[in-house]
Amino acid sequence: MKIIIAILIFGFIILFHEFGHFLFAKKFGVKVNEFCLGFGPRLVGFKKGDTDYCLRLLPFGGACVMEGESEDTDDERSFLKKPLWQRAIIVAGGPLFNFLLAFVLSVIMIGAMGVELPVVSEVMDGYPAQEAGLQAGDRITKLGSYHVHIYNEIVVYNFFHSGETTEVTYVRDGQSHTTTLVPKLDSESGRYLIGIVGSGERTRLNPFVTLGYSFFELKYQIYIAAESIGMLLTGQVGVQDMSGPVGIVKTIGDTYQQSLSSGALYVVMNLISITILLSANLGVMNLLPFPALDGGRLLIYLIEAITRKKVPEKVEAALNGVGFVLLMVLMVVVMGSDISKIVKGQ
Repeated sequence: MKIIIAILIFGFIILFHEFGHFLFAKKFGVKVNEFCLGFGPRLVGFKKGDTDYCLRLLPFGGACVMEGESEDTDDERSFLKKPLWQRAIIVAGGPLFNFLLAFVLSVIMIGAMGVELPVVSEVMDGYPAQEAGLQAGDRITKLGSYHVHIYNEIVVYNFFHSGETTEVTYVRDGQSHTTTLVPKLDSESGRYLIGIVGSGERTRLNPFVTLGYSFFELKYQIYIAAESIGMLLTGQVGVQDMSGPVGIVKTIGDTYQQSLSSGALYVVMNLISITILLSANLGVMNLLPFPALDGGRLLIYLIEAITRKKVPEKVEAALNGVGFVLLMVLMVVVMGSDISKIVKGQ
């Protein structure tokens, strides 16, 4: 059961991404030859108009296949024959819909469960926060240049800026204060801590405030994705630390299994939470300026806009082809790593 749920969630995220491309392609009159979920042999489907809607054997991935997207064609409804701004919107539609999905699900989650506000519940003895005079009830509003709205942002910021001296802004009795903290290494956990603890309690919000905090949740998820990619590019983490489709399905399945003892509501909320994370991650990943990714295409269109010269279709197709092969190689490596972790019981 948990594997089925995991595949459904993963497939839904991919399908929603491709639906973003599909919707804008249809809006601008591009001929869509196929809209599918999965790769490999076609299992079932139907054709409506020019488009074949189908399900393929391998449920990891999907595609919105547009006429002239990667090959020469005389069809006036070809993707590459559309104006630059229309092509850019169609390409950006996928990541945009991932962020939209993450936001809508955040509204549902926060509306049902509330949020943990960034309020100090306890100050740990012997740690920088105590030495700087922070007290229970202080509300953290800023870490360095990063504006804080939910407690998890404090935890994640400290993780990505482990050991770094941090300027902390907090509010006490309506007055804003700023102090500088130097995290202290906790020998027991092996982590650098500033020495504050949250309450763990979630505050329910009215509908209008919920919408605002849903944007903050989306910002938080995008921040995690962007910082994680930064660590990968700078070599702070390796490919073995990444998760591909196999690892993601396992994570979703484990989350479902672990939530069962807490009741149906927690099962649903935890699955929504991980869907928000995955959807935001997919949106950020696809915006990377790498060939075959949406960000790679947007970079080409930016070059076209600046130079006012269209990149030859064959060049664009070749770049996307090379990028696709490299991404497939990376996926195979990551899947191998995921399988190895599962075999070792990690």
